[in-house]
Amino acid sequence: MGRGDLTDHEWARLRPHLPKSGQRGGRWASHRRVINGILFRQRTGVPWRDLPARFGKWKTVYERHRRWSADGTWDTVFAGVLADADAEGCIDWSLVSVDSTSCRAHQHAAGARRRPPRVPGKRRTPRQHRPDEGLGRSRGGLTCKIHLAGEGGRRPLALLITPGQWGDAPQLIPVMERIRVVRLDGGRPRTRPDHLGGDKAYSSRRNRRYLRRRQIKHTIPEPGNQRANRKRRGSRGGRPAGFDRTVYKRRNEVERTINALKHFRAVATRFDKRAYVFQGTVTVVAIRLWLRG
Repeated sequence: MGRGDLTDHEWARLRPHLPKSGQRGGRWASHRRVINGILFRQRTGVPWRDLPARFGKWKTVYERHRRWSADGTWDTVFAGVLADADAEGCIDWSLVSVDSTSCRAHQHAAGARRRPPRVPGKRRTPRQHRPDEGLGRSRGGLTCKIHLAGEGGRRPLALLITPGQWGDAPQLIPVMERIRVVRLDGGRPRTRPDHLGGDKAYSSRRNRRYLRRRQIKHTIPEPGNQRANRKRRGSRGGRPAGFDRTVYKRRNEVERTINALKHFRAVATRFDKRAYVFQGTVTVVAIRLWLRG
């Protein structure tokens, strides 16, 4: 077993959620060896063609990752791993925090074909496809942004890829809508944390209305300009937003979650041309963080 490969315990937790081999189209190469190759690439950021020979043909490893990113297999595996963690009581629902991080896009990430991609063997587009490919231009060049919700144990619950220049506040609702943890003992999936935390970037009347409607307690500081505008309007400005300094101190948990994701070089710097492939890359890393438990 090489450095960074799945341990026997991690493989035992992951294996039940993977597609079964031997179905129509022939047998797949060993899932474990291929996934170890995918993890090696995500951890080191090397080009796919430079994968060590011990992982088999680089084309096999790349195509497995691309196909599973396109048809939603990685999303299904991520959901299964979350369900197992919740059944074991490993998810800290006491405070879920939202935040985002910008990822510089390598020059290899640019130049994707304008024609929409297709799921291999099917006529539909990949599940996480974006027409803008999740790339935006800023003063620093091409960037993309990862929006995520992280639980108290410093692991991600939901992920969203957008262009780098997009703001954080409009993405709070889409990220929250992606939190869906299935209960193995039956019942509705869990979609609401006990408490939500976020920085000033997420303070907006729309977001606060959404959280109140879903009965989610939240700690989001109010920026000075919003506070001044509320006071200027008097009684029409509404009540001051509640703020708990003790709870807000835990916001570092989501920042440490981002640090753990960016320890993988293929996440810290985007090399993938297609947004759905990069979404799969980040999802694979999130799965790995949960397997380490």
